[in-house]
Amino acid sequence: MKKSDMKKQSGTDWARVDSLTDESIDYSDIPELGDDFFEKATFIPAKQLVTIRLDADVVEWLKRSGRGYQTRTNKILRAVMEAQERPGKKRAGAA
Repeated sequence: MKKSDMKKQSGTDWARVDSLTDESIDYSDIPELGDDFFEKATFIPAKQLVTIRLDADVVEWLKRSGRGYQTRTNKILRAVMEAQERPGKKRAGAA
């Protein structure tokens, strides 16, 4: 969002929105979520902004695949974390 966008006044009638009750809202055009939806649903943890120093060649390798290298980095780290947390799996460096 551009800084200039923040200067535009909203056309929303916030007083009317605030006065709405749950009972007065029409949800008829929204499909009901059944048990199958929740059985397939996955939890996505919140992201945390961090600064990390990586070797230049590692970053270049990640970027070579195109956009989304930070997401790929997260997936790689998650796979290593989950592999080390599996029961019976010996952790790297563990005696």
